[in-house]
Amino acid sequence: MPTGIVGEFLDLKAETDADVLAMQCGDFYEFFADDAELVADELDLTVSQKSSHGSSYPMAGVPLSELTPYVKALVERGYRVAVADQYETDDGHAREITRVVTPGTLLETADDDARYLAAVVREGDDADGPYGLALADVTTGRFLVTEVETAGDLRAELYRFDPAEVLPGPRVRNDDRLLGAVREDLSGAVSVFDAEAFAPGRAKHAVREQFGRETADSVGIDSDLALRAAGAALGYVEETGAGVLASITRLTAYGDDDHVAVDATTQRNLELTETMRGDADGSLFETVDHTVTAAGGRLLREWLTRPRRDGAELARRLDAVEALASAALARDRLRETLGDAYDLERLAARATSGSAGARELLSVRDSLALVPALADAVSGTALAGSPVAEVLERIDRGRAAALHGELAEALAEDPPKTKTQGGLLREGYDDELDDLIARHEEANEWLDGLAEREKRQHGLSHVTVDRNKTDGYYIQVGKSAADGVPDHYREIKTLKNSKRFVTDELEEREREVLRLEEARGELEHALFEELRERVADDAELLQDVGRAVAEIDALASLATHAAGNDWTRPELTDERRLDVEAGRHPVVERTTDFVPNDLRLDGERGFLIVTGPNMSGKSTYMRQAALIQLLAQAGSFVPARAATVGLVDGIYTRVGALDELAQGRSTFMVEMQELSNILHSATAESLVILDEVGRGTATYDGISIAWAATEYLHNEVRARTLFATHYHELTTLADHLPRVENVHVAVDERDGEVTFLRTVRDGPTNRSYGVHVADLAGVPEPVVSRADTVLDRLREEKAIEARGGSRGGGAGAGGGDSDGAAVGDTRQVVFDLSSGSFAERDDAGAPEADATASGEGRNGTGSGSTADGDGETAEAARAGEAVGTAKNAGATETAEIDRVDPETRTVIEELSDVDLAETAPVELLSRVQAWQERLDENR
Repeated sequence: MPTGIVGEFLDLKAETDADVLAMQCGDFYEFFADDAELVADELDLTVSQKSSHGSSYPMAGVPLSELTPYVKALVERGYRVAVADQYETDDGHAREITRVVTPGTLLETADDDARYLAAVVREGDDADGPYGLALADVTTGRFLVTEVETAGDLRAELYRFDPAEVLPGPRVRNDDRLLGAVREDLSGAVSVFDAEAFAPGRAKHAVREQFGRETADSVGIDSDLALRAAGAALGYVEETGAGVLASITRLTAYGDDDHVAVDATTQRNLELTETMRGDADGSLFETVDHTVTAAGGRLLREWLTRPRRDGAELARRLDAVEALASAALARDRLRETLGDAYDLERLAARATSGSAGARELLSVRDSLALVPALADAVSGTALAGSPVAEVLERIDRGRAAALHGELAEALAEDPPKTKTQGGLLREGYDDELDDLIARHEEANEWLDGLAEREKRQHGLSHVTVDRNKTDGYYIQVGKSAADGVPDHYREIKTLKNSKRFVTDELEEREREVLRLEEARGELEHALFEELRERVADDAELLQDVGRAVAEIDALASLATHAAGNDWTRPELTDERRLDVEAGRHPVVERTTDFVPNDLRLDGERGFLIVTGPNMSGKSTYMRQAALIQLLAQAGSFVPARAATVGLVDGIYTRVGALDELAQGRSTFMVEMQELSNILHSATAESLVILDEVGRGTATYDGISIAWAATEYLHNEVRARTLFATHYHELTTLADHLPRVENVHVAVDERDGEVTFLRTVRDGPTNRSYGVHVADLAGVPEPVVSRADTVLDRLREEKAIEARGGSRGGGAGAGGGDSDGAAVGDTRQVVFDLSSGSFAERDDAGAPEADATASGEGRNGTGSGSTADGDGETAEAARAGEAVGTAKNAGATETAEIDRVDPETRTVIEELSDVDLAETAPVELLSRVQAWQERLDENR
């Protein structure tokens, strides 16, 4: 085992579970052995070698004052970094680990986003929940706790807060499925912490010690799981030595009934904070974010990802936005003042951790100075009677003024970057310090004038007085004059062109200067520490001011966007309504000439089936509905001419999904899991957006799933729903389900040219224009032309030639005439939509297994194969096949009919007369049942 400095390093490293140890060695922090190699690779440091008792070890180091950026860089890469500081002892010095910096306890962040540490606990082995969740942002002192019912709810909360570090409790850390989902959703680290910290007794004790014995009851926390998570999070912050517990002054509980449920899938689908490609540009947050402070941006993001259900709070926000939007001059003055504010929540955390320097305290001083200026910007304007003024009234302006005054009196205007340089405090702040400074300056003045005095007194030339660490203060004389120095000069060093001397008086003055420097430094450091502790004592005040600044900034941002983009105040109601006049998509409208559309959902019209071509705007129409609902419940104006918005308890979306093959989930599996979550989670007070369901499987399977899901949402869940589909069979449900209505995106078709009008009208559409979209997308013309031909023949229920299907040794692809006659090596076939396969014609020209009964399939209105919810799918399919047989058999079938009894002949004739293109599936099922009863009676 190595000994010496390397041995001490390795012993300290063994005491911690950190990935890297930085150990102070004098004026440097050093890394040895594997740690040196790691930091060199990650941070581009130079590696040298350290010899220790016959062995050599890699070594890398950084200056004492430069450790923070290196630690920050390592932690942001996911490493846990332990720091061992050096301290003096009677025998010399020793070292001990003073803190462990982790992703969730890093104070020096690189951006303005919140940085949460999350603790998660579960009781028992039921992976479905419930779960206790605590979220601590050590950079601002925010501390939130809740209990969520299911694993899906937990994922939604974690996705919303995006913690930098997650601490799973004992039961959770063995749940590979949940932890896999967490790693999939989040970019943060998962860390293992002492299981005992999650124990009920220890956790509750930690919460009482931090917030007071009665606090949990007073803020409405009745969940033992939430308290266990809270206690574990507090224990972790304390154990890592971040030193910020003093800034965590408020315990905030929230529950399911406080906020709108917006799960992780919906947040992604609606692109709330980033687009599907992972870019911030193009998200809803980026669109409406006009904040001028870091704290304001964090709060606005929170409002968008955690919409509220409290009508009174939303009305207050809307009143404030309305006042700010209409008072342009006052708003501009207010935002200009806000622009000078620093992040007081984070400064409070830095002060309580002991890491705030003089420049941070100056930022506190300057930010507190803005409180009267903000009040002046509101006073005497239209904002004076608005909630904006109420936000400012929550600040204890007397305490803020007192702290500002103390900092203004204490701090030098341009302090040095480090506390060791001196000059942190103003003259006049402390009499004893002023006396030390005066004596120190007097001693320095004597030293500054020494060279000139020696020249005059002793007739010397080339004389300078200087100081270094090795020689201390010295008199340096050029070699040409060195022989003429007085006898009391004592030579201490000979250089190439000069000699250095000291005198008894100079040594005495040096000792005096050093004593004064040390005394001044110690006193100034002590006074500064007292000042910083004074600021830390007022951490709660700083947080109050910071949150007020953030709220006004977020409200002003929403008002700025509303005023500049013709947004309107929504009317909130407890009715089950979403009534939008000339609504627009808040993001898309910025980059296109947008066509507004109306939308009406209410108790009688609660389920809209949206049809229309691809690329016509169906998805945009539905997403804008969801975003208008979300914006209204964030307290924002909305992009519409008018909007009446009934509050919802959740917004759920299902849109196209990518294959997740690495997780063993195909597109269709993802789609079904998302649908399952909606059907289990949505309530009658929710808004549901379904952008296609069932298209990842066979046509009839897909139609059946979409049909059954529609019925379930309509009959059981009763949520307000928008359902876009290319299964036109579903549009017939509007004739049979009372709250279902059809709307479609209009198309103008003239002379074979198709124009998407992007206008939504009532009623269904009967075509998808998929071939036209393929043409627009640049699909080669032969493919588009052939697709048109196949589509026409499907509509006309004619046979389709399968080109290139050689019977053997033919000339190749072959071709066919307009009626589908075989040419060359083609095969004459009919495509059976119900089975998804081709049926070859026999030599007489009749199909061997004709199944064209399905008509237009997904482009038509009926096939007799869609489920009615009572298990009649097979019966309907058989009816459709019977209809197809009757219509295609021709004269051969006529002869067969003549040989059956009159009642059966009547039924067959009725079958032959059915027009599939005009018969709804429900009506066809009814006819099949009647025919079956008549045939049974005739037997």
